[in-house]
Amino acid sequence: MALQPLPGRRPLSRAATSPLVVAAGAVGAGLGLLIELPVALVTGPLAYAAGLAVAHRRRRPRPERIDPFTVGERWRPFVQGALQASARYRRTVEGVDPGPLRERLEEIGAMVESGVRECWRVARRGHQLDDAVSALDAAGTRARLARVEEGTGGDADESVARSLRARLATAERLAGVASDARERLRVLQARLDEAVARATELALAQGGTGLDAGALGGDIEHLVDDLEALRAGLDEAEAAGQ
Repeated sequence: MALQPLPGRRPLSRAATSPLVVAAGAVGAGLGLLIELPVALVTGPLAYAAGLAVAHRRRRPRPERIDPFTVGERWRPFVQGALQASARYRRTVEGVDPGPLRERLEEIGAMVESGVRECWRVARRGHQLDDAVSALDAAGTRARLARVEEGTGGDADESVARSLRARLATAERLAGVASDARERLRVLQARLDEAVARATELALAQGGTGLDAGALGGDIEHLVDDLEALRAGLDEAEAAGQ
Protein backbone atom coordinates (compact mmCIF):
# COMPACT_ATOMS: atom_id res chain seq x y z
CA MET A 1 0.00 0.00 0.00
CA ALA A 2 1.41 3.42 -0.97
CA LEU A 3 2.23 5.75 1.87
CA GLN A 4 -0.05 8.79 2.05
CA PRO A 5 1.11 12.30 3.08
CA LEU A 6 0.57 13.06 6.74
CA PRO A 7 -2.67 15.01 7.41
CA GLY A 8 -2.16 18.74 7.40
CA ARG A 9 1.29 18.57 5.78
CA ARG A 10 1.82 19.83 2.28
CA PRO A 11 3.42 17.15 0.06
CA LEU A 12 7.09 17.93 -0.58
CA SER A 13 6.63 17.80 -4.35
CA ARG A 14 3.98 20.56 -4.15
CA ALA A 15 6.09 22.67 -1.83
CA ALA A 16 9.01 22.33 -4.23
CA THR A 17 7.06 24.08 -6.96
CA SER A 18 5.65 26.88 -4.82
CA PRO A 19 6.38 30.45 -5.99
CA LEU A 20 8.33 31.16 -2.81
CA VAL A 21 10.71 28.24 -3.39
CA VAL A 22 11.19 28.92 -7.10
CA ALA A 23 11.86 32.61 -6.45
CA ALA A 24 14.40 31.79 -3.75
CA GLY A 25 16.27 29.51 -6.11
CA ALA A 26 16.28 32.09 -8.87
CA VAL A 27 17.54 34.84 -6.57
CA GLY A 28 20.31 32.61 -5.28
CA ALA A 29 21.42 31.67 -8.75
CA GLY A 30 21.31 35.29 -9.90
CA LEU A 31 23.50 36.41 -7.03
CA GLY A 32 25.95 33.71 -7.85
CA LEU A 33 26.12 34.73 -11.49
CA LEU A 34 27.00 38.26 -10.42
CA ILE A 35 30.10 36.82 -8.79
CA GLU A 36 31.08 33.95 -11.05
CA LEU A 37 29.52 30.89 -12.62
CA PRO A 38 30.90 28.20 -10.26
CA VAL A 39 29.49 30.08 -7.30
CA ALA A 40 26.08 30.18 -9.00
CA LEU A 41 26.12 26.42 -9.20
CA VAL A 42 26.37 26.35 -5.41
CA THR A 43 24.27 29.31 -4.29
CA GLY A 44 21.33 28.45 -6.52
CA PRO A 45 20.67 24.99 -5.07
CA LEU A 46 21.38 26.21 -1.53
CA ALA A 47 18.90 29.06 -1.82
CA TYR A 48 16.38 26.70 -3.40
CA ALA A 49 16.77 24.26 -0.50
CA ALA A 50 16.40 27.07 2.02
CA GLY A 51 13.23 28.30 0.35
CA LEU A 52 11.89 24.75 0.28
CA ALA A 53 12.49 24.37 4.02
CA VAL A 54 10.78 27.68 4.80
CA ALA A 55 7.77 26.89 2.62
CA HIS A 56 7.38 23.45 4.18
CA ARG A 57 7.70 24.78 7.72
CA ARG A 58 5.23 27.62 7.13
CA ARG A 59 2.56 25.08 6.24
CA ARG A 60 3.05 22.90 9.29
CA PRO A 61 -0.27 22.67 11.20
CA ARG A 62 -0.36 24.64 14.42
CA PRO A 63 -0.98 22.70 17.63
CA GLU A 64 -4.61 22.75 18.66
CA ARG A 65 -5.21 25.45 21.26
CA ILE A 66 -7.05 24.14 24.30
CA ASP A 67 -8.95 26.79 26.25
CA PRO A 68 -11.17 25.47 29.06
CA PHE A 69 -12.94 28.83 29.34
CA THR A 70 -14.51 28.49 25.89
CA VAL A 71 -16.79 25.70 27.13
CA GLY A 72 -19.55 25.84 29.73
CA GLU A 73 -19.07 25.25 33.44
CA ARG A 74 -20.51 21.74 33.19
CA TRP A 75 -17.65 20.72 30.86
CA ARG A 76 -14.80 23.00 31.93
CA PRO A 77 -13.58 21.00 34.98
CA PHE A 78 -12.88 17.95 32.82
CA VAL A 79 -10.65 19.95 30.47
CA GLN A 80 -8.88 21.65 33.36
CA GLY A 81 -8.36 18.31 35.09
CA ALA A 82 -6.91 16.75 31.93
CA LEU A 83 -4.52 19.68 31.45
CA GLN A 84 -3.38 19.43 35.08
CA ALA A 85 -2.82 15.68 34.72
CA SER A 86 -0.72 16.27 31.60
CA ALA A 87 1.37 18.91 33.39
CA ARG A 88 1.98 16.51 36.30
CA TYR A 89 3.02 13.81 33.87
CA ARG A 90 5.55 16.08 32.15
CA ARG A 91 7.05 17.07 35.50
CA THR A 92 7.28 13.40 36.43
CA VAL A 93 9.13 12.45 33.26
CA GLU A 94 11.55 15.36 33.68
CA GLY A 95 12.64 13.84 36.99
CA VAL A 96 13.51 10.44 35.49
CA ASP A 97 17.15 9.68 34.68
CA PRO A 98 17.99 9.30 30.97
CA GLY A 99 17.58 5.75 29.80
CA PRO A 100 15.04 3.20 28.52
CA LEU A 101 12.46 3.99 31.21
CA ARG A 102 12.47 7.71 30.43
CA GLU A 103 12.26 7.02 26.70
CA ARG A 104 9.26 4.76 27.25
CA LEU A 105 7.58 7.30 29.52
CA GLU A 106 8.14 9.99 26.88
CA GLU A 107 6.43 7.77 24.31
CA ILE A 108 3.53 7.29 26.70
CA GLY A 109 3.49 11.06 27.22
CA ALA A 110 2.53 11.51 23.57
CA MET A 111 -0.51 9.32 24.23
CA VAL A 112 -1.34 11.34 27.34
CA GLU A 113 -1.36 14.48 25.19
CA SER A 114 -3.68 12.72 22.72
CA GLY A 115 -5.98 11.92 25.63
CA VAL A 116 -6.01 15.57 26.68
CA ARG A 117 -6.91 16.67 23.14
CA GLU A 118 -9.71 14.11 22.94
CA CYS A 119 -11.03 15.22 26.33
CA TRP A 120 -11.07 18.78 24.98
CA ARG A 121 -12.93 17.70 21.84
CA VAL A 122 -15.51 15.78 23.86
CA ALA A 123 -16.05 18.85 26.06
CA ARG A 124 -16.52 21.07 23.00
CA ARG A 125 -19.05 18.67 21.49
CA GLY A 126 -20.88 18.46 24.79
CA HIS A 127 -20.95 22.23 25.06
CA GLN A 128 -22.39 22.44 21.54
CA LEU A 129 -25.06 19.90 22.49
CA ASP A 130 -26.00 22.01 25.50
CA ASP A 131 -26.35 25.01 23.19
CA ALA A 132 -28.57 23.00 20.86
CA VAL A 133 -30.78 21.91 23.75
CA SER A 134 -31.10 25.50 24.93
CA ALA A 135 -32.07 26.64 21.45
CA LEU A 136 -34.84 24.02 21.33
CA ASP A 137 -36.33 25.53 24.53
CA ALA A 138 -37.84 22.37 25.97
CA ALA A 139 -39.78 24.23 28.68
CA GLY A 140 -41.33 26.69 26.25
CA THR A 141 -42.11 23.94 23.75
CA ARG A 142 -43.77 21.84 26.44
CA ALA A 143 -45.93 24.78 27.53
CA ARG A 144 -47.01 25.57 23.98
CA LEU A 145 -47.80 21.92 23.31
CA ALA A 146 -50.06 21.87 26.37
CA ARG A 147 -51.96 24.90 25.07
CA VAL A 148 -52.33 23.37 21.61
CA GLU A 149 -53.61 20.08 23.02
CA GLU A 150 -56.13 21.97 25.13
CA GLY A 151 -57.22 23.99 22.12
CA THR A 152 -56.57 27.27 23.96
CA GLY A 153 -53.49 28.47 22.14
CA GLY A 154 -55.06 29.41 18.84
CA ASP A 155 -53.17 26.57 17.15
CA ALA A 156 -55.68 23.75 17.50
CA ASP A 157 -54.03 21.80 14.71
CA GLU A 158 -52.79 18.24 15.05
CA SER A 159 -49.92 18.93 12.65
CA VAL A 160 -48.67 21.71 14.95
CA ALA A 161 -48.93 19.37 17.92
CA ARG A 162 -46.93 16.70 16.09
CA SER A 163 -44.22 19.21 15.24
CA LEU A 164 -44.02 20.38 18.85
CA ARG A 165 -43.86 16.80 20.14
CA ALA A 166 -41.00 16.03 17.73
CA ARG A 167 -39.15 19.16 18.84
CA LEU A 168 -39.61 18.25 22.48
CA ALA A 169 -38.46 14.67 21.87
CA THR A 170 -35.30 15.94 20.15
CA ALA A 171 -34.52 18.29 23.03
CA GLU A 172 -35.00 15.55 25.60
CA ARG A 173 -32.91 13.07 23.60
CA LEU A 174 -30.01 15.50 23.17
CA ALA A 175 -30.15 16.48 26.83
CA GLY A 176 -29.94 12.80 27.74
CA VAL A 177 -26.97 12.26 25.43
CA ALA A 178 -25.14 15.24 26.94
CA SER A 179 -25.85 14.06 30.49
CA ASP A 180 -24.59 10.55 29.72
CA ALA A 181 -21.48 11.98 28.04
CA ARG A 182 -20.65 14.05 31.11
CA GLU A 183 -20.79 10.98 33.33
CA ARG A 184 -18.63 8.97 30.95
CA LEU A 185 -16.14 11.82 30.62
CA ARG A 186 -15.99 12.06 34.42
CA VAL A 187 -14.95 8.40 34.59
CA LEU A 188 -12.44 8.72 31.74
CA GLN A 189 -10.84 11.80 33.25
CA ALA A 190 -10.50 9.92 36.55
CA ARG A 191 -8.78 7.09 34.66
CA LEU A 192 -6.32 9.62 33.23
CA ASP A 193 -5.55 10.89 36.75
CA GLU A 194 -5.00 7.30 37.89
CA ALA A 195 -2.63 6.60 34.99
CA VAL A 196 -0.57 9.69 35.80
CA ALA A 197 -0.36 8.59 39.44
CA ARG A 198 0.92 5.19 38.31
CA ALA A 199 3.50 6.89 36.09
CA THR A 200 4.65 8.97 39.06
CA GLU A 201 5.08 5.85 41.19
CA LEU A 202 6.98 4.15 38.41
CA ALA A 203 9.23 7.16 37.89
CA LEU A 204 10.00 7.60 41.59
CA ALA A 205 11.10 3.97 41.82
CA GLN A 206 13.02 4.31 38.52
CA GLY A 207 11.43 1.07 37.34
CA GLY A 208 12.19 -0.85 40.53
CA THR A 209 8.57 -1.77 41.32
CA GLY A 210 6.10 -4.29 40.07
CA LEU A 211 4.60 -1.63 37.82
CA ASP A 212 5.08 -2.14 34.10
CA ALA A 213 5.55 0.79 31.71
CA GLY A 214 4.19 -1.35 28.89
CA ALA A 215 0.97 -2.05 30.78
CA LEU A 216 0.66 1.62 31.63
CA GLY A 217 1.03 2.55 27.97
CA GLY A 218 -1.59 -0.01 26.99
CA ASP A 219 -4.06 1.35 29.53
CA ILE A 220 -3.58 4.92 28.30
CA GLU A 221 -3.97 3.78 24.71
CA HIS A 222 -7.30 2.14 25.60
CA LEU A 223 -8.31 5.33 27.42
CA VAL A 224 -7.63 7.42 24.31
CA ASP A 225 -9.66 4.95 22.23
CA ASP A 226 -12.59 5.30 24.65
CA LEU A 227 -12.38 9.09 24.48
CA GLU A 228 -12.35 8.97 20.68
CA ALA A 229 -15.41 6.69 20.70
CA LEU A 230 -17.23 9.05 23.05
CA ARG A 231 -16.44 12.03 20.85
CA ALA A 232 -17.59 10.13 17.74
CA GLY A 233 -20.88 9.34 19.47
CA LEU A 234 -21.39 13.00 20.29
CA ASP A 235 -20.62 13.93 16.68
CA GLU A 236 -23.37 11.56 15.52
CA ALA A 237 -25.83 12.86 18.10
CA GLU A 238 -25.14 16.46 17.10
CA ALA A 239 -25.55 15.66 13.41
CA ALA A 240 -28.82 13.81 14.05
CA GLY A 241 -30.16 16.76 16.03
CA GLN A 242 -29.58 19.27 13.26
